[in-house]
Amino acid sequence: MKQKLTVTVEADLIPLAKRYARSRGVSVSALIEESLRDLTQGATPSFSSRWRGQFREAERDDPRYEALARKYLR
Repeated sequence: MKQKLTVTVEADLIPLAKRYARSRGVSVSALIEESLRDLTQGATPSFSSRWRGQFREAERDDPRYEALARKYLR
């Protein structure tokens, strides 16, 4: 079900938006709906931002640290 939404934008943007929508063969409403759909589908945080700060540094005397350091740091 569609619902009406009032959007306020700068006056000089309106003719540009209408021209752009017309060149794509869609209405301004469809253009805005498509843009909002694209923006909200990518709203899931990235893997790195979800896990940032969740790990603690390994103890230096941990054998796993030594093994990984030998493999990747030296």
